[in-house]
Amino acid sequence: MNARVTLTHESPGLAVITLPAAAPTAEFAADLAGICQEINFDTEIRAAVITGSGPAFCRDAASSRKTPVTFSLAGPVASLNCPVIAAINGDAAGIGLELALACDIRISARSARFSFPGIVRGQISADGATQRLPRLVGRAKAIELMLTGEEITAAEALHIGLVSHIVPAKKGLEAALEMGRQMAGKATLALKYCKEAVYKGLDMTLEQGLQLEGDLYFLLHTTGDRVEGITAFKEKRKPKFKGK
Repeated sequence: MNARVTLTHESPGLAVITLPAAAPTAEFAADLAGICQEINFDTEIRAAVITGSGPAFCRDAASSRKTPVTFSLAGPVASLNCPVIAAINGDAAGIGLELALACDIRISARSARFSFPGIVRGQISADGATQRLPRLVGRAKAIELMLTGEEITAAEALHIGLVSHIVPAKKGLEAALEMGRQMAGKATLALKYCKEAVYKGLDMTLEQGLQLEGDLYFLLHTTGDRVEGITAFKEKRKPKFKGK
């Protein structure tokens, strides 16, 4: 069984990260970190999709370990400059769900289940869930899920905003790739700055967030991609963005 994280290029501008079926390990995390760094250095990549290769999206690392988990999966994914879509093909629990939370958009198979079972074992989340989940679904629901360890269905995850879409089994990757292709046809820097404005703005006052948005908007006007976008529109052709 392949226990390594792999990177493939599904189409121009779109990268696909495939997680192994095995439980996460330090080697797993190092693979993922290296791949995320590679994506950030590649200006041709405008969007990324993450999916699992086994029955689960990503297994809970802590469930079979006697020692604390000291590596991060969510950190490298959260550091990606491009949009990241999680194609959740199966269950996501514990650190696996924390990894999904680090993605920008989550598309789930209808059969998937979600949980933070660590509390049952006397543990709490250690890879960002206590901060990311409340920002995504609200404080009340987030603390309920984490304090009870309750498992929820994909339908409930959609209802509370944990995932954006649910699709039939084995259709999640297809749906994520289609969305990724659409994003990959857009300007690299526009995608990056839009993502930056949203995430950084959440930790600012409204006035500061609006200032950041304005600064990034005007910064885009100094880029070659902005010129190419306007030129392509006038010439009624598809733009050829270069991430510059």
